[in-house]
Amino acid sequence: MRMTNLKMLPLLAVVVLLAGCSDGPTTPVTSVGRQYLSQRCSAALADFKQSRSGMHRWIKSAYAYAILPSVGAGAIGIGGASGRGEVIRNGSLLGYCKLTQVNIGAQIGGQRFAELILFRDQLALSRFQSGQTTFDARATAVAAASGAGTAANYQYGVVVFTLPLDGLMVQAAIGGQHFTYAPAD
Repeated sequence: MRMTNLKMLPLLAVVVLLAGCSDGPTTPVTSVGRQYLSQRCSAALADFKQSRSGMHRWIKSAYAYAILPSVGAGAIGIGGASGRGEVIRNGSLLGYCKLTQVNIGAQIGGQRFAELILFRDQLALSRFQSGQTTFDARATAVAAASGAGTAANYQYGVVVFTLPLDGLMVQAAIGGQHFTYAPAD
């Protein structure tokens, strides 16, 4: 009986992780929560600017951007991730975004990373705001100690940068990130 319980631990961990990726407000509920998220987004943006040569130019030339200061991800075969952030245009808060991700494949580990999504134009931003932006079918191997991250060229008016924060995760998985958006008050 004890061996059966031990075999159930990974499954239980995935179920708990996926439950954490589900419902929850896109917008922080309290003014203190909004202020805290804003501070974390500003710090993450500064980290992105310091981590990559030319990042300041990428951000400055973008029409708008979404910054998610901490996305938590975990997987054992089935994985999930979630995070919350802000959408900014010309230095002003447009609204809040929430990322949820579910994937399946050869993957194991857990990690936390920041994500920066740049929008080339109003059309790309409008698609994001209406929930039409998703990313999928990716293979990554991110080790926090290596300082590695991924970047892509603009596709459909969007480019995504990630900055590993901590953890270790290896994956070759198919799934997708989905975003919800809520305008600022």
